[in-house]
Amino acid sequence: MTRVKRGVTARQRHKKVLKQTAGHYGARHRLFKTAKESLIHALAYQYRDRRNRKRDFHRLWIMRINAAAREHGLSYSRFMAGLAVHGIEVNRKMLADIAVSNPAEFASFVDLARAPAA
Repeated sequence: MTRVKRGVTARQRHKKVLKQTAGHYGARHRLFKTAKESLIHALAYQYRDRRNRKRDFHRLWIMRINAAAREHGLSYSRFMAGLAVHGIEVNRKMLADIAVSNPAEFASFVDLARAPAA
């Protein structure tokens, strides 16, 4: 069997990891062993937090809609149920944006949600 020298391969692998950890603090971007560990955790956090961001925004939209609906004397659940009864399908992101940027238009949604079903 022929001899295989691994210097080039190892250096490429190390450089790849060190390049990915460029913004990390201290030894976490200088030493390969520490950088590799740091990179593993960073990628795990990144994967997890991409999902958590969706959860956080959904909660924020609900809080904004609830606050705006309560200003008009209606709870979030009754507001959303009223919209559903009338067949209004506006997602929470858009409702939250309307509640913040255009309160008059949101008031019309509240009036619709409050009105009895036909």
